[in-house]
Amino acid sequence: MILHQYKIVFGGTMGSGKSTAIQTLSEIEVLSTEALNTDTESHEKLLTTVGIDYGELTLEDRVKVGLYGTPGQDRFDFIWAVICKGAIGTIVMIDHTAENPLIDLEQYVQAFQPFGNNIVIAVTHIDRKPERTLSIYRDWLKTRELNYPLFFVDARQQDDVLLLVETLIASVEVHYGLVN
Repeated sequence: MILHQYKIVFGGTMGSGKSTAIQTLSEIEVLSTEALNTDTESHEKLLTTVGIDYGELTLEDRVKVGLYGTPGQDRFDFIWAVICKGAIGTIVMIDHTAENPLIDLEQYVQAFQPFGNNIVIAVTHIDRKPERTLSIYRDWLKTRELNYPLFFVDARQQDDVLLLVETLIASVEVHYGLVN
């Protein structure tokens, strides 16, 4: 039986770094359901998650966090609701190098909002397309009057991913008055 105090979901586009982020933080060997990528039109990566990724993290205050990764392809969206059940929130990850990252952002935010409005947005791979301005994401949030935390991260960097998790947890604690 998996025992944790918080369940956090990593959702978003294929190739945005969901599996990498979970591997970066997990204290246990990550349970992964990667398979050969047959959708090379969407992304050229060799493997892709087709079920779930699962890892665990213990924070400084001994809080256990279950890290759950969803498949990025929307053909697997039927499993998202199952994975999100009981989660305190979702980290929506967007690949900055995608052809239309704002369309992706809209799609994934809308897809995960019904499971809870505690969302943190993480844009990855910003170093691979430096000519694309980062302000497009802030502008997108502003025009939709959304106040989700927005970060530009490297999913391979533990501090970057930990910041996402801590932000999501802090948001819940503030919302429910759990902070001293």
